[in-house]
Amino acid sequence: MKIPLCKPSIDNNELKIITKSLKTPWLTHGPYNLKFEKLFSDKFKIPYSLSMNSCTSALECAIKCQDLKGEIIIPSFTWVSTANAILNAGCKPIFADIELNSRNIDPESIIKNITKKTVAIIIVHFSGLPCDMEKITKICKKYKLRLIEDSAETLGATYKKKYTGSFGLGCFSFFPTKNITTTEGGMLTFQDKKLFDKAKLIIAHGIDKSLKKNFWHRESSLAGHNYRLPNHLAALGFSQLNKLNLFNKKRRVIAKIYDKELSIFDKFFTIQKIPKNFTHSYQMYTVRVPQKYRNVFLDFMRKKSIEVSVHFDPPLHQQKYLKKYYKKKLPKTNILSKEIVTLPIFPDMTKKQVHYIIKNIKTFLSTLNL
Repeated sequence: MKIPLCKPSIDNNELKIITKSLKTPWLTHGPYNLKFEKLFSDKFKIPYSLSMNSCTSALECAIKCQDLKGEIIIPSFTWVSTANAILNAGCKPIFADIELNSRNIDPESIIKNITKKTVAIIIVHFSGLPCDMEKITKICKKYKLRLIEDSAETLGATYKKKYTGSFGLGCFSFFPTKNITTTEGGMLTFQDKKLFDKAKLIIAHGIDKSLKKNFWHRESSLAGHNYRLPNHLAALGFSQLNKLNLFNKKRRVIAKIYDKELSIFDKFFTIQKIPKNFTHSYQMYTVRVPQKYRNVFLDFMRKKSIEVSVHFDPPLHQQKYLKKYYKKKLPKTNILSKEIVTLPIFPDMTKKQVHYIIKNIKTFLSTLNL
């Protein structure tokens, strides 16, 4: 039995809506973008949503539309796109440590890294579990910092019944590994219409319709980009978003089985802790294993055709081009990056597949003298 790490759930509904969209004149940005954005705003109770070609573009646009210049604090334990967006927007990433239980950025580490040059914080909600938003929003208010949420992995997750992406500017990913997919794609969300309007200029070459003198006149008011999402991919996203609740429900069922089965082996596995008033979207299911066994365990599972993986090793502060932004010691990040393991999880995963994974985990553990 071969089990992928993740697999998007695509059915005839998606095939039909994409075919329908391709038969219209709109092959680039079009009507389905507006439908997708409206559904997104309505579902997550966010005033303004802007569909884009990736979460990375959304992160960069979130910085540029606020005219941020200076240092931006992020966790080192994240994908490179978080740091790349900062650098490509002309700012400087500063790495903070994480909490081992949640895998999320440590509010105390944020405070330690704040300087006179700090202009913003980009938090990353790891694997589907929101950060401690009460502490983080208080820090932003006290130090007058802008808040950007890298919500690539937390579509549909909540903190105290409030969705991620609704505390600051929210950046979402629809890459095929995520909770819904548009193949490539992302969304940027806003509370402020002025920022929303500016971001619309940025993602479309800076073309400003308010400057239009006649039907053919196109004039830019700023140096923008082409960050737009094509209409047929927005149609795919619209269809997928309508099924998000079902997808996330299925992910939580799988996670519950993992939790139950793996908690028996607490000398080997440390599962992610979910505090009260948090909901998890389980874009990934991660566990910590003892460092000396991690690579052996990964190899064993791969030989059994189970596509386990690691997110993230090396962390950003250990990558050559980013080392110069490493200021404070990050002991918990160093530990987690050598212990973390990602197990397969996706909506169409069967209980038979889950139990095959559990069976092979037990076989591996039986070879160890724990």
